Order: sequence, then C-alpha cells, then structure tokens
Amino acid sequence: MNESQIQFSDRKSEIDLYQLQELLNISAFWAKGRSIEDLGIAIVNSEPVISVCDRDQLIGFARATSDGIYRATIWDVVIHPKYQSSGLGSKLVETVLSHPHMRRVERIYLITTHQQGFYEKIGFQPNTTTTMVLHNLPNLTFVPDTEVQFQESLGG
Repeated sequence: MNESQIQFSDRKSEIDLYQLQELLNISAFWAKGRSIEDLGIAIVNSEPVISVCDRDQLIGFARATSDGIYRATIWDVVIHPKYQSSGLGSKLVETVLSHPHMRRVERIYLITTHQQGFYEKIGFQPNTTTTMVLHNLPNLTFVPDTEVQFQESLGG
C-alpha cells in the first residue's frame, strides 16, 4: 500500500454514496442494507464526516454528531478489510477528534460491539453509566393531548 495514494477528506460533497453503501455492506455487520437515501440524510446531518480514499476508491469512513461544545457521538467508523491493521482506523478516528467541530467537546461517546480494545488504545474508556436507548417505533407517540408547536426560527 503506497501512502501517497491515501487521501483523507472532510468534504461531504465528495462522498460517493454508492461506494459508501458498498463499504458498509462489506465492512460493518451493523450497517448492512442501509439505503442510499438514508445514507445521504445521515451525512447531511453529521459534522464532521471524514472519508478515506485510495485513488478514487472509498476505503474508510466515519462521522460524528455534536453540539460542538458539550456532547458528541462518533458513528459508522469503517475501514475496508484489505486496509485494516495498517493504522488507517486510528488515523481516521483521530482525524474526527481533531476536527474543529469536535475539539472543544467535553464528552465524546461511541458505541462498539467488538472493538473496545481498538478504541481504548486511542483513549476511550468503558462507560457503564450511559447505556440507555430508545428505539423509535412508528406507532409510538409522546405528544400529549395538547399539541406542541415548533417554530422554524426565533430570529427576526
């Protein structure tokens, strides 16, 4: 693998969604079958989004969601199997963490099923106090009888 051919980018517009879908299907059991439309929505609503390419081929990807100051979560960290164990995964996560939108964040979370050791080497620590999840069910409604109205903007 020639290092000069590996490029990291934070430009969302350069991500080929079809290559991303293929990369996730190959590399991530938890992300198999995601639709192109849903991947596009996830990318638009994430900051930063980091891609790794070897020439024109997407070989790595990660994204985060954050308020930019208090909390962030890293999502969808993947490296193509042919490139794993080369240090690219660590560099990918470090690129996400050093992004201007992440630098001041007080607490950064991630969810992993089998890669705890990998993330511990980067500095993440196990956390048993925040393991709650709400699965958004289509027929579940939390809105009380009195309607809640959202305003687009409070500015004038």
